[in-house]
Amino acid sequence: MSINSNRHRLFLIALAGISLLTGLWAGLARMSWLLPIPNSQFVLVHGPLMVVGFLGTLIGLERAVALKRGWAYGIPVLSSASALSALLAAPPQLAASLAAVASILMVAVFITLYRQYPSEHFIVMALSGLGWFVGNARWFMEGAGFVFVPWWVGFLVLMIAGERLELSRLRQPRPLIRGAFHASVAVILIGLGYSFFDFPTALRLAGVGLLLLALWLLRYDLVWQSARQAGLPRFMAICLIAGYAWLAAGGILWIGFAQFFSAGLTYDAMLHAIFLGFVFSMIFAHAPIILPTITGLRLPFQKVFYLHAGLLHLSLLARISGDISQSLSLQQWGGLLNVVAVLLFLINNVRAVKLGMKTL
Repeated sequence: MSINSNRHRLFLIALAGISLLTGLWAGLARMSWLLPIPNSQFVLVHGPLMVVGFLGTLIGLERAVALKRGWAYGIPVLSSASALSALLAAPPQLAASLAAVASILMVAVFITLYRQYPSEHFIVMALSGLGWFVGNARWFMEGAGFVFVPWWVGFLVLMIAGERLELSRLRQPRPLIRGAFHASVAVILIGLGYSFFDFPTALRLAGVGLLLLALWLLRYDLVWQSARQAGLPRFMAICLIAGYAWLAAGGILWIGFAQFFSAGLTYDAMLHAIFLGFVFSMIFAHAPIILPTITGLRLPFQKVFYLHAGLLHLSLLARISGDISQSLSLQQWGGLLNVVAVLLFLINNVRAVKLGMKTL
């Protein structure tokens, strides 16, 4: 049986699911909810479980399926192994090393795709993978989460932005419009690079880039046309528009509160406006398309999908409000409802898959 068989893909998705569920568990424990934890380091692996174990595995699997090269499956395999080692309280250097190799393979995937089909969006995605590598390398060397997390943000934001740039070609944007997109990406990367020298100033600069990118997506993405349609296109468009708004909010928070990017409630707001508001909006929007592509299983759109999407944004608004107002209880309850929204997303998608199997 080949590594790219459906059974192996489902196994990797299951590993990503384990990372997601344990990452949510660790996140709740980190917000001081009284939950049992397997070891004293468990709350510290919330980020690696979510970014590397869950998102790295899924993004890597999606790209390996698209490339149709066996070696590309090393990305989800190594990402899953990194998350597992972190979950088992192995030395952080082991988890970081596995993630670093996965990110090198990610860059190689987009270089390969660019050589086959030269296009600017593959360059942006390759830079995304490079940002993931730098973040993983800093994880290996530094250990302190706030040092490498901005690079993980860059990885996810640029990956999604590259995908949206690919779709924007349908509108054939003028060179000046494309130039504005690339300028915002450059500002993000320059800001991240400057973090080696002046961390707060670098974050503010990267925040400017995030804000500019969000405004570009809100203005030039295809979502406004899709929002006028019915069914899945409208649902996807609403999720994307909400996600772009959260990306803009994240950029503003980075600009205004960069000096607090280390710990505490404000730090929580600066991260989760992007990781939850932006990234999970993209996941909610694209799951009905990506999951069938990877697994071959149908995932028909259901109006109940609006329930988990709406709960995510309302609960995140409560959480961020608690962060900014320094209200720990509001932040905790918002965070708990964030988890409920993600679990509801999983339940609704499983139900939709079962419905799709019945209608075959």
